[in-house]
Amino acid sequence: MQLFHKTLNDMFTKKKVIKIISGIDNTNFNVILKYIKTCETSNATYIDIIANPKIVSLVKNITNLPICVSSISVKALYDCVKAGADIIEIGNFDSFYNEGIILSASQILEIAKQARTLFPYIDICVTIPYTLKLEQQVILAVQLEKIGINIIQTEGKLIQSNHDINNGDKNLYNSICYASLALSSVYYLSQSINIPIIASSSVNSVNAPLALAYGASGIGIKSAISNLSSIKQMSSYINEIVCSFDINRIVNSYEQQVTNSHIENIIDDVLLV
Repeated sequence: MQLFHKTLNDMFTKKKVIKIISGIDNTNFNVILKYIKTCETSNATYIDIIANPKIVSLVKNITNLPICVSSISVKALYDCVKAGADIIEIGNFDSFYNEGIILSASQILEIAKQARTLFPYIDICVTIPYTLKLEQQVILAVQLEKIGINIIQTEGKLIQSNHDINNGDKNLYNSICYASLALSSVYYLSQSINIPIIASSSVNSVNAPLALAYGASGIGIKSAISNLSSIKQMSSYINEIVCSFDINRIVNSYEQQVTNSHIENIIDDVLLV
């Protein structure tokens, strides 16, 4: 399935998408501007901002970047599209998780159907909740593809450890555990659908290549750059991820060439017998 936005379609096809998330509840325009400048000065693909039409309008006037907004409110998404949003995402589940509310697969599918009917020519991304079992995630993703959803996003959750871990190791452990749920979902979903997948939740320069190896077309990133103090540092970090994508692609290409060469040698040997 092709995306309506040509630039995004090209990047998803190349599997080089990096979405910078400024914060789904972040209304501080100066902070949002910092993320926009980071996106512009690095090789990031597009920016994900709060679903606020006034902020969308302001952002649209200062950048040519594709703009994504996230919400489960079709009305909020509609207002943001009118203000200039290029992509809408049915997501932003964290606020519900914090209140102990979990959306079912049928509820998400219904919201997606309403959004697709209302926005027939807008790219729509849907986040698959980590709260669903993997087989339920696959079923939902297949249903979403059938109704014309363009992009799927995975998410994860921090798994707490009962083991004694020092602070340095604990940060690494948490990062791996948090991303592992999103990456596992990417792998299983990529086997069942033919639309692009974005891996999100604690993705960083170390595990980003894994996301691509597991079948993702790109990543969503926030936590890995949110504590960096300057736009230059944030931009450099994003470019590290881009380089890791390129290295991963070269290695995969080399491995495929070696595999093909090995197969050809076997065929030649068989023909000589």
